Amino acid sequence: MLKTFLLKTMLIVVFGGFAIITEAQNNELVTDADSKYFRLVPGSENSTFNRVELFSDIDTTWEKWKIRGYNFGFNPKVTPMYTTVNGILSTPYMIQVRGNENERNKKRWGFHVFEGYANDDMSRITMLVNKHVEMGKPVAEMYYYGTVYNHSDDAYNWFRIGSDVKQHSFLFSRDKAVFYGSLKLSNALTLGNIGKNNLRKEIPEGDDEQNAEESAKHVNFRELKNSGDGTIFYDSDNHIVAIKIEGKWMKLKVEELPKGVSYDFD
Repeated sequence: MLKTFLLKTMLIVVFGGFAIITEAQNNELVTDADSKYFRLVPGSENSTFNRVELFSDIDTTWEKWKIRGYNFGFNPKVTPMYTTVNGILSTPYMIQVRGNENERNKKRWGFHVFEGYANDDMSRITMLVNKHVEMGKPVAEMYYYGTVYNHSDDAYNWFRIGSDVKQHSFLFSRDKAVFYGSLKLSNALTLGNIGKNNLRKEIPEGDDEQNAEESAKHVNFRELKNSGDGTIFYDSDNHIVAIKIEGKWMKLKVEELPKGVSYDFD
């Protein structure tokens, strides 16, 4: 029994040693041969701890560069090929996309921070930051592109927020939002302030993003033209609140505040 035990122990030690040596050799092989693509970088000047960097080569002949979903917004002459992980990425911390001194070709146009493609390999969820400025502030954006790659209304699918149950959540597209759930506000509701200067019957020629202001006027006209009963807006030309009832636009009757009622914000 003792001899058998000692023999088993020796075998375990020998095979364990071989495993350690083999692993060390494999690590050395990966580190030496692939150091161009895998690098350990010191955490700080006086630190003994490291962080990891991964690299891909720049190759203008890469076959994927021929596909719009890969090359769009990038310059293959300065952009490395995509680095692929054939597995599920999981982290107990977070995934972060940061800008740098050379954002162009680091993110698409320096704006895109995430893209997720549908099974048609064309429709995609896109998240961007600081591509546009609205009302004096930079904008972070999130939308679902369809297979029509332009800025028309047809180019955008619905982006659902709330749940995966049909008619029980909130849908957003380019010029329309549909709320199947209730809406509770903790502040004021402002009606659309629309007059003749905010309407355009004809569709403007050219790209909608380049003609954003005129395109928005056409959207106003189109939505009011095709609106259903219950549609309401403020007519800024005539200073009335208009509402559609049984297919007819009507004036909503309003009155002066009752005597003794006033507001500090008047």
